[in-house]
Amino acid sequence: MNSQKIERTLVLVKPDGVRRSLVGEVVSRIETKGYVVVGLKMITPTREILEKHYAEHAGKPFYEPLLEFMLSGPIVAMIAEGNRVIEGFRKLAGTTDPTTAEPGTIRGDLARDQGTKVVQNIVHGSDSPESAAREIAIFFPELS
Repeated sequence: MNSQKIERTLVLVKPDGVRRSLVGEVVSRIETKGYVVVGLKMITPTREILEKHYAEHAGKPFYEPLLEFMLSGPIVAMIAEGNRVIEGFRKLAGTTDPTTAEPGTIRGDLARDQGTKVVQNIVHGSDSPESAAREIAIFFPELS
């Protein structure tokens, strides 16, 4: 059986990762895993971009604190490409809660619970091909 499934995913290095100078470490882990970074830019996101990105969370108690956190500084948006990259990057990132994320993962090694209103966990990765396509179009409209 051929499991060849070349995909693209959106990876965001969140403001906490940028502040802590972890962009290179995140890119290095993606590339070391064998994925290719095919788009990369540092931006200071607008509220409008973040509202589109987090639309499914609108109205939830953590929505405003999440936007506030993501607006707190620049982020790095990148597109990673490779065989089963969506699943692979999520495994590389580790679980959302950095306290329970496995050692060896980005969140397990580099993040910790800061006791903040929302979890500051270094990175975001798309969770499905549909999300990846939608999110890439938000952060890289020039490629859609």
